[in-house]
Amino acid sequence: MRPASEALIVIDLQADFCPGGALAVAGGDGIVLPLNALMDEFATVVLTQDWHPAGHRSFASSHPGQAVFATVTLPYGPQTLWPDHCVQGTAGAAFHPGLRTDPAALILRKGMNPGVDSYSAFFENDRRTPTGLAGWLADRGITALTLAGLATDFCVAFSALDAARLGLAVTVREGLSRAIDLDGSLAARRRAMAAAGVVLAP
Repeated sequence: MRPASEALIVIDLQADFCPGGALAVAGGDGIVLPLNALMDEFATVVLTQDWHPAGHRSFASSHPGQAVFATVTLPYGPQTLWPDHCVQGTAGAAFHPGLRTDPAALILRKGMNPGVDSYSAFFENDRRTPTGLAGWLADRGITALTLAGLATDFCVAFSALDAARLGLAVTVREGLSRAIDLDGSLAARRRAMAAAGVVLAP
């Protein structure tokens, strides 16, 4: 068992991000069983869940004439446009059916603001609006995090970078995460995480 000051955060292991889902990450379902096993090493486990209202501004369908994976500028900056995914209450928004949820001390839903996307478990994409996770961890004396899940180069990386910026010790289990790798995004985010002091582990 890891020290009580360490927590595991499993990022967005949801049906829409797994094979057959609306925004499938290749091999996304292959990390479920090893993550289930890893949960036993931590006294505190947090699960995050993308939880978008229908018609979210990050959806390409909300921008007539724009293609999926195009980039537009929203009031908070550049935004990649995604297929409709993880819409509140849909089967695609549910956790992968094989994922253990009972060990979770917290299930954090994000991306609920219809006008702002939220890759990070700590801040919305405006980089200012907190989710409340930092305070929740601090109240429990948690100073070190292990992150894994989907996708390495988006929600995992943004969460890791924010955690490091907040002064937490951060490890990303790359072998228990899977990437979208959109136009070289994986290499870019790996460099950014390494530069921020995030430990990239197998």
